Amino acid sequence: MRLPTDPQADIARRAWVACAACDDARHCATCADRRTCGERLRYLISNKGPVLHLQYPGRTHTWSLDTRPVLPGHGGGARCS
Repeated sequence: MRLPTDPQADIARRAWVACAACDDARHCATCADRRTCGERLRYLISNKGPVLHLQYPGRTHTWSLDTRPVLPGHGGGARCS
């Protein structure tokens, strides 16, 4: 069964970033070698400056990732929704 994908999702707009909440790449040798993995691509739905909005292909799981370096006393990182 194919799950709904965000209407903004486009296979040409991809990102290969880890999901901090799911850690789905933990046991993937390709990801561990920091190579492009066909199983771990994410759709880049949109971005607002350094904040990326992403979705797994074929799943409804979406999240936002702040790509700015984390500064002392500031938040950052991923937030799954």
